Parts: sequence; C-alpha cells; structure tokens
Amino acid sequence: MKKKNIIIWAIVVVVVIIAGYFSFGGHKAAQNKTVTIGIMSGEKQEDAIWKSVAATAKDKYNITLKFKKFTDYSQPNKALAEGDVDLNSFQHYAFLNAWNKANHSKLVPIGKTFITPIRLYSNKVKNVKDIADGSTIAVPNDATNESRALFLLKNAGLITLKKDTDLATVKSIDKNPKHLQIKELDASQTARSLSDVAAAVINTNYAQAAKLNYKSAIYVEPVNKDSQQWINIIVAKNKDKNKKEYKEVVKAYQTAKTKKEIQKEYGTAEIPAWNIKLK
Repeated sequence: MKKKNIIIWAIVVVVVIIAGYFSFGGHKAAQNKTVTIGIMSGEKQEDAIWKSVAATAKDKYNITLKFKKFTDYSQPNKALAEGDVDLNSFQHYAFLNAWNKANHSKLVPIGKTFITPIRLYSNKVKNVKDIADGSTIAVPNDATNESRALFLLKNAGLITLKKDTDLATVKSIDKNPKHLQIKELDASQTARSLSDVAAAVINTNYAQAAKLNYKSAIYVEPVNKDSQQWINIIVAKNKDKNKKEYKEVVKAYQTAKTKKEIQKEYGTAEIPAWNIKLK
C-alpha cells in the first residue's frame, strides 16, 4: 500500500508539473510572438523610429519585432509576397497599387504611417526660377516616384502635363518651355547626381542618407487632398490583413510616442499621417 501511495504521489507531481508548464511556460511561449518587417537600409532616422515602435510592441503586446533591410524599392514587396518577411513598411499607396498591378499581386495596406513631401534640390541654383534653359533635372525612375516628381515639376511651374494624366512619365509632358532634359535614375542615385545636374527630385530618405538638409530644397511638394496616394503604409499579404498580431504592430506604430519620435528625427520633413486631415 505504501508503494502504491508513492506511485500515486509521483503521478500527481508529474501532472502538476505538466499543468504548470502549460499554464505558465506554455502560455508565455504562445504569447511571445515575432514579426519580421521589411524596411529600407541606410536610414538612421527610420531605425530610431522603429526602435521606439519595437519597444512599444514588446511592452504592450509582447511582440518582438525583427527587421530585414533592403537596398532598393524593388525588393521589399517581392520579399513579402514570397514570405521572406511578414510585413513591410517603405512605400506609399501609389507605389503599392502600381506594384500590385505590374506583378498581379494582392498585397494590402493595413495601417498608415507618415507622409513625406518630396523635394527638389540643387547645388547650382537657389530658386526654381533660376534653372537655366536646357538644364538637366534628375528624377527617380520607378513608376510612382517618377510620376510624383513630374507632378512636382509641374506644380513648380517648370513643365505642364497632358490633360487627365494619372501616372505621369516623360511622355506625359505637354509643355516644356525651358527645354529641360529629364534624367531618370534609380531613386538611390538621385542625391549623388546633384554635382552633374541642375537639380534633382530626391526622396527624403535618400536625402537624409546623403546628409542633405531638407530645408535647403528649392521647392517642396504641397500637401493637400491630392496627397492621399503619397501616404506611407504598413503592408501585409491579403490573407494576413486581419491577423491580430499584425494589427497590434500597427497600433504600436500609431501612438503619440511614435509621433514625437518622428518629429524628433525629421522635424517637419516627415509628417505623421494616421490621423492627418488633408485639405
């Protein structure tokens, strides 16, 4: 009987240990989630912002954020579509729409992050009006950013575009009174071209990487109701758009803490956009 009692107690102890594991250790393991996000490399300011978001995600939602960095805009969506990352955050609505169309894909936005007015920089002139006849202007060569750059040149009064132009290319230019030469370059190369061209339209992340002061730009894209397509977003696969932990990543980003971090790192060069009102 004594031996039987020992066996019974041994079984009880094992059951308690197993139950304890699933109640505490197992539960903890289930709640500790990791999400990998694709972002662009070479952006210390963005790294600082995501470090802040990662701390919020960990503290509030027990989500560990990991990051995979890419060197050009053609990579992060492909990585997401192929499952190399869980989410990405590098693009605006217009870029995503164009990529989905070109690649027959169904990546979807799940949260807004910020909007960055694109800018025209020059090492040779201080005012758009001083750009000489026949000058060369560098623009990004990816479809959406090239379109955005051409609309910037239109708004700056340097060119006009054909009526009802949506996604602009150099073929969309209607009038070019200064006979400007439009030089299409990879977005990452536009800042480096400044010594060779009269002016260049440069995305803010690449301007920051090149240590250009955004306040030195000779023209800034206006932010208004037409700017919705340029708001940057967190993107997921369509099948994952309602995944709880991905929604929590968005919540971790869209906080007053993140807003302060954006303002700290970028000043007014980058504008938090999850609750922005475009007039």
